[in-house]
Amino acid sequence: MTVMTERAGQMPVEEFERIARLVERESDAVRLEFTNGRIGFKGMTDGDHAEIIRWLQKRCKQARPDLWLYAGGEIGILVGEYRNGRAKPGALLAPDKAFAGAGDWADPAPVLMTVEVTSYDWDTDRRDREEKPAGYAAAGIPVFPLIDRGHGTVTAHSEPTPGGYGFRQVADFGMKLMVPGPVSVELDTEELKNYIR
Repeated sequence: MTVMTERAGQMPVEEFERIARLVERESDAVRLEFTNGRIGFKGMTDGDHAEIIRWLQKRCKQARPDLWLYAGGEIGILVGEYRNGRAKPGALLAPDKAFAGAGDWADPAPVLMTVEVTSYDWDTDRRDREEKPAGYAAAGIPVFPLIDRGHGTVTAHSEPTPGGYGFRQVADFGMKLMVPGPVSVELDTEELKNYIR
């Protein structure tokens, strides 16, 4: 669920961070994000979501042992134009220990790839298919795969610009997809067919 709060057009980032600390201290069941002046609430992920992240961790570790796929909201990052947004990706790929000493919302500079797995909620279209790619591209994150359970596809976004990603490759579940550099990992998506409704 997303709640829109407007104050002179947009909620101040500092106010969001204060609210996020309070809510997340009280509940493990919700993660807060901030994009386009709106607080986004992400609920608990389901078992299939967790299995998709496990599948991707295994593929990344085999192909790129020099990197680590941080999973499910472990790291919050600054996103969007001028880093005014705050996101907790489904997973992100970065060098080992890249976030040592980082606060609640880390600089995205070491991030090579963010990953989102769509949910089955009413807000996934706007959040995962529109706002997240725009925010990650504006932050300069080189690669953004969207694992879309609703469409049965993996879309690898690359070539970030301030206006969005300039290149997209789409593969239906069951096909192979080469995630472009600097990640350079081939994904055989056959297993993903097991994790959709």
